[in-house]
Formats: sequence, C-alpha cells, structure tokens
Amino acid sequence: MTYDEAKPEALPAKSTWNYHPDLPLQDRSLFNLKRGPAEGLKLLWGSWLPISDRLIVVSLSILTWFYLSPSLQTARSFTFDWVAGVYLRNLIMISLLAGGMHLYLYTFKMQGNRLRYDARPFHKKNALFTFSSQFLDNVFWSLASGVTVWTSYEVLGLWAYANGYMPMLDFTNHPIWFVVWFILLPFYGVVHFYWIHRLLHWGPIYNHVHSLHHRNVNVGPWSGMSMHPIEHIGYLSSVLIHFVIASHPIHFIFQLQSKVLLAVSSHAGYESVTAGENSDAGLKVGDFFHQLHHRYFECNYGEPEVPCDKWFGTFHDGSEDATARTRLRTKEMRKK
Repeated sequence: MTYDEAKPEALPAKSTWNYHPDLPLQDRSLFNLKRGPAEGLKLLWGSWLPISDRLIVVSLSILTWFYLSPSLQTARSFTFDWVAGVYLRNLIMISLLAGGMHLYLYTFKMQGNRLRYDARPFHKKNALFTFSSQFLDNVFWSLASGVTVWTSYEVLGLWAYANGYMPMLDFTNHPIWFVVWFILLPFYGVVHFYWIHRLLHWGPIYNHVHSLHHRNVNVGPWSGMSMHPIEHIGYLSSVLIHFVIASHPIHFIFQLQSKVLLAVSSHAGYESVTAGENSDAGLKVGDFFHQLHHRYFECNYGEPEVPCDKWFGTFHDGSEDATARTRLRTKEMRKK
C-alpha cells in the first residue's frame, strides 16, 4: 500500500465506533500545567498502581533477568547457546501474549464485542496482506522480523554490559535512581516514539516501510509488532540511550519488553480485557488515542503521557471537528 493509496477519508463519512471512551479525549499528560501538580501525581500513580500493564512488565523484566537470561559472565562472548536461548524466550513470550489475547478476544470471543473499538472483521483473502490474510500477515512480521530485531538489540545490550561498553548502575549503591529509572524511561520512550513515528510518515519511508504496519486500519494483538524490519530497528532504537546513561540490564530488558509487549496489548482492539462478556472487572489494555491514528493516519503519532501531539498540532481528540482537521492536513501533506 503506497502513501497515496492510504486514504482514511475513503472510509464511510458516517462510520462510527462500536465502542469508544468519553469524547473528546482529554489531555492525560503530566505536563498539563493547568491541572496542577497534585492531579498530575494522581495520574502518575494511576498509571502504575494498584495494577497496570506497565507494572506487570516491570515484574516480568525482573523475573526475566534473574531466571531467563544468561549471566554477564556468559554474555562476554557471543555463543550460539545463550543467543538462541534469548531468541526462543522472546519468541515464546510474544506468542503467549499475542496468541493468548487473540484466542481469548477473537477466536473464542470471550467478551464478544464488548469494549471493542471497531467491530469489523479482520481481512481475509485480501492480496494487500502477506499470505492474503491480515492475521497471518501480522503473525509473520511480528515473529520473523519483530522477534529477530528485538533479540538482536537485547543480545547486543547484554554483551555490551558484560564487556563494559554500557555504564552500569546497581541497586545496592543507587537504590533511588534504580527505581526512578523505571518511571522516567517510559516518558523518554514516548518522545522517541513520536519523532521516529513522524519520520516514518514521510512519503518515501511511509511507502516503502511504514505502510506495512498501516495495512491494519482495524487492529488486533498481532498488529502491534507487525512492522517492516527497518521500522522495527527504528522503533526499538530507544534502548540505545543505555550506551550513554548508566542503567542496569533489568532497565534495558524492561524497556525492550515495554516496547514490544505493550505494543501487543495496546493494539488489542479492546479498551479492556475483562473476565467474560458481562464482567466489569478487567485490565485496561487498549489505546483509543492510537486507534484513531490507525483510522485517520496523520494524527496522534505519539502517546498521551507526553503531549507531543498537542505541542505540534497533530492531536486528534475523537471529535468530528478533529477528523475534519486531520483530513484537511492529510490532503495538504500529499500535495507537497
């Protein structure tokens, strides 16, 4: 799909969502000075506790480092055994999460269309997708490219820590900074993602690279990491900051797992995963902010935590006025 063929305005003008949160979307950033610091801290607290997908990833990264990773002594040199072990672990991890969510939400339809943003079915027998199937296309690119690039970054990082090419920060000597890193890294990741994403929407790069991800106007768990290899390299390159600022391998693993696993959950297509069709108890996973990007393309390049889209005029709040502005902006971009 070329940049010019990707026309979100080709969707029916009266197209509606099966579900959406309260609109217009509000500024949920901690950087909203009108809200005041107290409310900002409440938002920060709520993004982590009492339970969140981000907190789950922190726990998973700690378990991964202690039980599922090679020692730094082992990682000093590249050998097939430990590199293959990291690859296999990552392959299983994404398959369990994306595959499990797909089975629960789309194969067995355990909560029906409740809290699902777009109730339209995934594409089948469509030549736009690899293997003419949106599902198979997404699985292939997530595993063949996504897991390979993810593992390559992780293997490089562990080797760099082991050989002193990455500055090390340990909990014993720096307990406060050790914990603060988990809070700061996601904010840095949002800013990095915004600018990488804007670059990916530049015509030539979009046509040859990013259009693969944007085949998915209606997304599912396997869509999050369905990208061109070049996009995977750019998307995960935020971890290169660890070559500059002291950190621990746990932070490095956390950042990689956040970028991969939260991309899976945020593309679930549902606001929350609940315990059945009639249950109100569940874990928030979806991101309507980014769902708008997949439908209207030239908006919401970042994430709500840092209001880059507000600052640079690309914010879509879900309203009809915002849709009109985005479509006008898209047409002007294509004239250039």
